[in-house]
Amino acid sequence: MSIDTAAARVESPVRSVAEFVQADAVVHFDGEFRRYAACRLGPMTHALHYGTGCFEGIRAYWSPPGGGLLLFRALEHYQRLHQSARILGMSVPLSAAALVELTRELLRRNRFETDAYIRPLVYKAGEEIGVRLTGVRDGFLVYSAPFGDYVDIHHGLRCMVSSWRRIDDCMAPARAKITGSYVNAALAKSEALDSGYDEAIMLGMDGHVSEGSAENLFLVRAGTLVTPAVSDNILEGITRATLLQLWSEDLGLPVVERSVDRSELYTADEVFLCGTGAQVSPVVAVDRRPVGSGAVGPYTARLQELYFDVVRGMVEKYREWCTPVD
Repeated sequence: MSIDTAAARVESPVRSVAEFVQADAVVHFDGEFRRYAACRLGPMTHALHYGTGCFEGIRAYWSPPGGGLLLFRALEHYQRLHQSARILGMSVPLSAAALVELTRELLRRNRFETDAYIRPLVYKAGEEIGVRLTGVRDGFLVYSAPFGDYVDIHHGLRCMVSSWRRIDDCMAPARAKITGSYVNAALAKSEALDSGYDEAIMLGMDGHVSEGSAENLFLVRAGTLVTPAVSDNILEGITRATLLQLWSEDLGLPVVERSVDRSELYTADEVFLCGTGAQVSPVVAVDRRPVGSGAVGPYTARLQELYFDVVRGMVEKYREWCTPVD
């Protein structure tokens, strides 16, 4: 699979999803750069019917003045994509390092001048009927689009503990980002929205707190950061790992990874969610009970400010996490 630098580019900077589609922006599809409208999947595509695919979500941050776009921890995301594919017995056509370079080129062609989101997808592309993973052709694509905040990261979220339980790793691999598994998250998030909340918090089958609908979860108790252990059916989040490091090394505060009971959500000083999409999202209420004072907590605010400095390349110590697009 080669990168043809003479292929299509958008003619002017793209700043929104609507402009992205209208501009017929560039996607990497089936081994080449194509216009968005030229990418086609057949109605019988295996992944469409059986959820047989795995993906990543990667952010690129606009870093003015003169900083351009910075890909945040793209190599780690592509390494995790390889891990997810391995769990499903699928293959990614390029190394993680080569995928970072492909993504840089994709973003250059789309000429974004705002924060962007990158979605690589490995999927079963065969057009056939049959519930299985073996013997079905793999496909691969990467698209990117302008992307702002996924949830309200400023005023705080009001969450509910969902009646839907987080999938268990013995049912579907919780530590892989599998497309079909996200119906679990969609049910929980929809239940929360339909009930007047902003987001869902999911328990595992054993009743311990697992994560949000598509975010890892943290709580603060007496200056200690507490987060569910990786054995509690969480996705091993890259943003989660980033925040654990920032909390211990830069804020100099203790961290505990352990099982978390539901009632701890009601007694915590602070709660927040995190993820590539969610970034650092304060939680101000759970099940209509205020978290702490019912406002964004001071530790969460400090960590959020540090995180955004890091992703926009403003902290020299962590510049290696930020890959310039140009």
